[in-house]
Amino acid sequence: MARKIMFTKQEILNAALDITRESGFLAVTARAIGNRLGTSYRPICSFFENMSEVQNAVIKEANEIYQNYLKEDMSSGKYPPYKASGMAYIRFAKEEKELFKLLFMRDRSQEIIKENPQEMDALIGLINKQVNIDKEEARLFYLEMWAFTHGIASMIATNYLDFDESFVSQALTDGYEGLKCRYKNGDAR
Repeated sequence: MARKIMFTKQEILNAALDITRESGFLAVTARAIGNRLGTSYRPICSFFENMSEVQNAVIKEANEIYQNYLKEDMSSGKYPPYKASGMAYIRFAKEEKELFKLLFMRDRSQEIIKENPQEMDALIGLINKQVNIDKEEARLFYLEMWAFTHGIASMIATNYLDFDESFVSQALTDGYEGLKCRYKNGDAR
């Protein structure tokens, strides 16, 4: 008679997410998940073929958590939508340091999909409308602003610095307004 499965796939995934949050992505092993659940690694094999499949599920779940940050901040009305996306990115780095590192600070050179093109296109469209520059300039503006935002988020995620929300908000405004002035004056290159 086969043993009854004691854990759901979501419980296994939640255990892997908790391990990632506490100890980083490299700590997610079948043994660590089993220990977290108070069992052996075998229940994991009931739902996942291998650890690569578990890891991909953790990455997908982490991305869904990040997408919820974006939706929440962009719909709150606290900041204009483009700025809200940067604030959400940095808030995610501050509140979910290890998930941020997993999504945005790992080697992605071997991955087929490296970013969400729809998300990027939507943000470039916001810049295009707000700054009234052509699509290519808006793309360059986005990339420069993203590099600036990623730098702040990375410093927070790695505990290098811990900026408060008001400083982050002012820094993003200053960066945005500086780029806007440069692009509007035709000094983009």
